[in-house]
Amino acid sequence: MEQVFTIKHDEVVERCKRGDTSAFTQLYHQHSKEVYNTIFRLVQHTGEAEDLLQEVFVSAFQAIHKFENTGGFRAWIKRIAINQSISWMRKQKLRMVELDDSKSVVAEEESIDEAQFSFKVEEVKKAIEELPDSYRTIVQLYLFENIPQEEIATMLGISYNNVRIQYHRSKQKILKSLTKGGEA
Repeated sequence: MEQVFTIKHDEVVERCKRGDTSAFTQLYHQHSKEVYNTIFRLVQHTGEAEDLLQEVFVSAFQAIHKFENTGGFRAWIKRIAINQSISWMRKQKLRMVELDDSKSVVAEEESIDEAQFSFKVEEVKKAIEELPDSYRTIVQLYLFENIPQEEIATMLGISYNNVRIQYHRSKQKILKSLTKGGEA
């Protein structure tokens, strides 16, 4: 069944490349909810996420002729969504704070008990929402979009070590919020 869907999906993309508007509509309906969720996790504003969703699909359809089926349409459009969301965040003057690279992450990493992260999903979501913007962005990209930390560093224009530090501190803040009911 997976093979049939992939072939049919590839055919829809090819129809888009030929300018078939019904194929554009079909791709939009197949991917818009997932793309919206990706955008919303980053920008955390319903109206802006809806606007960005439309911009993402317009950009994707304008550049569909550049699409090469190396990783699939889903991955390609999600990458566009992430990049446009980050651009929007930069325009909103949300700065990714550059941390002091001289601080060691190794000692901090040993102090967290990963088993304590087995909390209810809603509590974790709330704790993530309470994180500072730069921390929340890194957590969203790394955990929910499965983007490697090295790539996140490049996308955000910060060092790899900074991403690691902010991700680690995010986990600490989430854990503190979950275990003590405190503010993240």
